[in-house]
Amino acid sequence: MTAFTTPPAHGVTRRALLRGGLAGTGLLALAACRSATDTAASSATGGAAGPRRGGVLTVGTGIDFTPGLLFAQSANTLVQRLVFNTLTRYDDQLRPQPELATSWQVAPDGRSVTLKLREDVRFHGGRRFTADDVVFAVKNLQNPARSAQLRATAAAVTDFRKNGDFELTLVLAHPVSNLFDLFEFMIIPDSATVEDAVAGTRLIGTGPFTFTERRPGSSITFARNPDHWLPDRPHLDGVEIRIVPQAESLLSSLRTGQTHLSYNIRGKDVATLRNDPLFRIKQYDTGAGAYYIGVNLTAEHVGDKRVRQAIAWAIDRDRFLQQALGGYGTVSSTPWPKSSPAYREADAARYRHDPDRARALLKEAGVGPITLPFAHSSDPGSTAVAQILQYDLQQVGIQTVLQPTDSPTMQKQLISQSMPALWTLSHGFAQLQPSTLAVSAYPFNEAKNSSHFSSPAYTDVVQKAWNRPDSDGAEAKTLHQQITEILLDESFVIDLAIAGLIEVAGSKVRGADLNKFGYLNLDDAYLTA
Repeated sequence: MTAFTTPPAHGVTRRALLRGGLAGTGLLALAACRSATDTAASSATGGAAGPRRGGVLTVGTGIDFTPGLLFAQSANTLVQRLVFNTLTRYDDQLRPQPELATSWQVAPDGRSVTLKLREDVRFHGGRRFTADDVVFAVKNLQNPARSAQLRATAAAVTDFRKNGDFELTLVLAHPVSNLFDLFEFMIIPDSATVEDAVAGTRLIGTGPFTFTERRPGSSITFARNPDHWLPDRPHLDGVEIRIVPQAESLLSSLRTGQTHLSYNIRGKDVATLRNDPLFRIKQYDTGAGAYYIGVNLTAEHVGDKRVRQAIAWAIDRDRFLQQALGGYGTVSSTPWPKSSPAYREADAARYRHDPDRARALLKEAGVGPITLPFAHSSDPGSTAVAQILQYDLQQVGIQTVLQPTDSPTMQKQLISQSMPALWTLSHGFAQLQPSTLAVSAYPFNEAKNSSHFSSPAYTDVVQKAWNRPDSDGAEAKTLHQQITEILLDESFVIDLAIAGLIEVAGSKVRGADLNKFGYLNLDDAYLTA
C-alpha cells in the first residue's frame, strides 16, 4: 500500500520493529492506512473530491516482458506488482509495512518468523489466499529454474508451521539479515497456474489488475480487479504497457499523449523536459539502478586485477553522468546509494578519472595495447552509454569491440555466466540490506557471479554479514566495510554512477509509485480530467 506512511512510535529501532512486528506500533489499523491513502490522494488533487475514477493508463517502455524471468528482478518490474502482491513493503527508511501480511514476529535468535495474514484476499480466479500460498511462494523461489536473485534467502527457510489458514511460522536454517528484502521481492502467484505464468499465457495473482492480453513485442494489457482486497482500489479501469524500443519514439509517444508514463526515458532526454509544464518528473533516490562495467575474469588480460583497476581509473565518471544520464544521479566507485548503511563518501570517491594512473597499471601488468569485446544492450540509450565508455578506455590503450545484444539475451548471459570480457549494464539490490547484493545480485553473488570471481575472504565476510538477524550495529558496519574494500580492490564489478529510476509522467497522471525493487505500484494511481 503505497500511502501506508505512518512511522513507528518514536524511539522504536529497526531491530525492535522487526523482532516485535508491528503489533505495538499502531501500524496495523486498516483505517489508518485508508486515511493516509485518502489524504495523499486528496492533496494530489488539491481538494476533498478525491481521485477521479476510470480511464486506462498507458505506460511506455523500451523492453518487452520476459515471462521466463517473472520471478527475477528484470524488465518485468512494470508487470509484477500490477498482478501480484507481496507479503510486506518497505517505506523510505527500510521499515517493513503490511501488505498481505498484517503483522509479524521475528524470534530473538532470528531463526524463525511468525506471520499473520490478511483474511479477505482472493486470487483473480476466486480462490481464497491462505498460508498455503505463502508456503508455495517460498518453495517456488527455492526452485533453481525460477532464476530468482533471492533464492539463497528463500532456501534458508527449512520448515513451515501453520496455525490455521492465516498464520504460519517460517523456520530458518540460520538468521538472515535480509529476510524482509525477500518478503518485498517475493510475488505471491497462484500455484495452479504458475507454469502458465512463466510461459506468458496466464497471470493470476491477488493484485489490483487482472491480465487480459499479451502481444509479444507490442503490448500487454490489464483490467481493473473489481474484487481487490484494498477497498475502492484501484481507481483506473485498466493499464496498457506499450513496447516502444526506439528512444526517440518513446519520447515522442509521451509528448503526443500516446503514453502517459515511462521509466525508460534517457537521462539526457529527461533533462529536456525538466521545465515543461506538461510533464511531471520524479526521481527515485533509492539507488535501485547503478551503472557499471562488468569483467569476466576468465577472459584474456582482465584476469589481472591491475588491468581491472586500470579500467576503473580510466573512466571519466563526471562526463558519463552528464552525457549518459543527463546529470540525474551521483558518480560512485561503489554500488551503495547514500541511503545504504554500507555507504561511505571516501569509498564512493575511490576511483576518479586518472588516465595516467590507468596507463601505469597496464604497464605494470605487462599489458600493451589490447582489444576486448564489450557487450551492451542494443537499445539506443545503452548503446550511447557503451560508446561513452569505449572512448575513455581507448584513451588508455584499451580498444573495445562493441557487441549490441537484446536485453533478454543479456539477462540470460548474465545468469549463465557467459558474458564476454567486458559488458555494461545497470544493477539493483544495493538499495536494500547490504548483504543482499552479495548473496543475490548476479554480478556480485559470492557463490556464483557473472564475472567468475571467487575468493575465500569474500565468501567469509559475505556469509558473516548475511548470517545475522539484522544489519544494525558496529559489527555489521565493519563487515559491510570489508565487503566494500574487496569490491574496490578486486574490481570485478566497476561501478560508475548511482541513478535511481526516473518517472516521467504526463500532467494528468497521479499516484504512481515504485517499491524498492522497482515494481510498479498503481494501487492509488489515477488520471485527472
